[in-house]
Amino acid sequence: MRYLWILGALTLMLLTGCSSMRIVDSDVVSVAAAPPGMNLQGATYRFERLPSQVNNPEVGLAEQQAQAAMAAVGLVRNDAAAQLSVLVGFSGSKYFADPWGRPIAPGFYPGWTPYGSIFMGRGLGSYGGLGIGMGMRLPPPPQYLREVSLIMRDLKSGQVVYETRASHDGPWSDSVQIFSTLFQAALANFPHPPAGPRRVNIEIPR
Repeated sequence: MRYLWILGALTLMLLTGCSSMRIVDSDVVSVAAAPPGMNLQGATYRFERLPSQVNNPEVGLAEQQAQAAMAAVGLVRNDAAAQLSVLVGFSGSKYFADPWGRPIAPGFYPGWTPYGSIFMGRGLGSYGGLGIGMGMRLPPPPQYLREVSLIMRDLKSGQVVYETRASHDGPWSDSVQIFSTLFQAALANFPHPPAGPRRVNIEIPR
């Protein structure tokens, strides 16, 4: 009996531990274009902004997150003695998907209204279940598509020496943490990324 109690406690601990973490899987594409002899490792940089970003309060937060990710790979912010300029990009959108993961057009969901889903008669419902008479269903859970980008330019030559993008599509609504993780993923393998698209998985707390 004592053995069963210990086994149950260990199982509960394992389940609790697993449920406290999640994996953010990011699709990443990075291109290194530094000329021969230029070492990006440990380079100094400053941020630059597009005219459309100047009055956007969210740009400051994105730059803070990008700065933390760049510090982790050895880049140093030094506005007075910068070797590189860094342009930060970010975007996010919310959408609904059907049970097969296909995006649903904004404002359209078969049989769904803001007050619930109503279907009449006998037939196959959107979730693959058989409905008879009248029923009520909730709308599908929202999905979030987010993307970040970093463009690093040599201030002497004006040449782009490193470009990277990372995107994630999933159910997590905590944008700040997800964007921060995306910047980390975008700089994976810096400054020598593998060629072509790749998947970067980062484990973070729920």
